[in-house]
Amino acid sequence: MKSIAVLPQGSVSHEALLHLFGGEPVKIVHHKLISDVFLSTANGITDYSVIPIENTIEGSVSLHIDWLINEVNLPMQTEWIFPSIQNLISNPLEFTDAEGNKDFTAMVKILSHPVAMAQCGQYIREHAPWADLESAGSTSEAAEIVKNNPGKGWAAIGTTLGAATHGLEIVDRQITDHNNNYTRFVLVGPQKLELARVSSGDKTSILVTLPEDFPGALHQVLAAFAWRRLNLSRIESRPTKKKLGTYYFYIDVVEPIESILLPGAIEEIKALGCQVRILGSYPTYTYEEEKAEVQ
Repeated sequence: MKSIAVLPQGSVSHEALLHLFGGEPVKIVHHKLISDVFLSTANGITDYSVIPIENTIEGSVSLHIDWLINEVNLPMQTEWIFPSIQNLISNPLEFTDAEGNKDFTAMVKILSHPVAMAQCGQYIREHAPWADLESAGSTSEAAEIVKNNPGKGWAAIGTTLGAATHGLEIVDRQITDHNNNYTRFVLVGPQKLELARVSSGDKTSILVTLPEDFPGALHQVLAAFAWRRLNLSRIESRPTKKKLGTYYFYIDVVEPIESILLPGAIEEIKALGCQVRILGSYPTYTYEEEKAEVQ
């Protein structure tokens, strides 16, 4: 049975993991901190780790990208998209008046992960702009804190699974500012993963470090993909953390590493004096296709 490290029970990462594997049995190992999720697999304690790396609203999760680049050597083995549906949750009847209606005037504090909080900024401004906002390590941790502090006017932003896990009430459902709020997850680990699903295609993620003092180097890197008509779904610069003004370029190519054209592009880039690191070549799964498979 595969063992998989993931953020706390009831987090979006936990929901996404259950969705990816459907009914397939896996051993789930929860961790409070994303660093411990990474290290669990890096140290051989678990087979894989679940890592959220991009969100529709907030963009890249920079901390997690930097961990993949600088802290561990764990190839990406699978990518999938999952909706990040956030809800306002609290202890039962915490914000219900005598007539049974919602009453947010008693709301003192809202807790959540900073990314989830940012996804619900408009809702907070409209319904409880006076409330203090406090960051937590995950949406599930926020729910646990609220559970342990009844009667204080505290609420959390979190998942349906998180509310059920901690015995909390969903005060308001689907409070994200945009309906198309999806998160991109990757499963990282040393071994390839086979799933009983039909993927939507393959992708290869690479890291390119340009040579210093080479005018036009990035243009030539992109040209190596362009003339081969290789589709790039993402390109992002990240600091090397070695010298001010020096960057890696994180690039997603919509092509498996075994394809005819991609290896040639990589060799051309290396010939320019660039360093190239393969972060993973893996199948991708869209949410709609996965949902159809599960049903």
